[in-house]
Amino acid sequence: MALKLSRRDRARLAQRLIWSLDRGDDDGAEALWLAEAERRLDELKSAKVAGIPATKVIRKVRSTLR
Repeated sequence: MALKLSRRDRARLAQRLIWSLDRGDDDGAEALWLAEAERRLDELKSAKVAGIPATKVIRKVRSTLR
């Protein structure tokens, strides 16, 4: 019975159970995000889009949140 396991073993079991639940929901998500990142990098390299400096983005976000 799981409740008779040590605290450490119960934590490991819980972690593995949670991981097994999360794992199934994102089938293919990592590949999709990688493809999106590569597409965006290609757009930057080809000058199809222009990058925005992080300082400018952070300033805009801060002003929006106020």
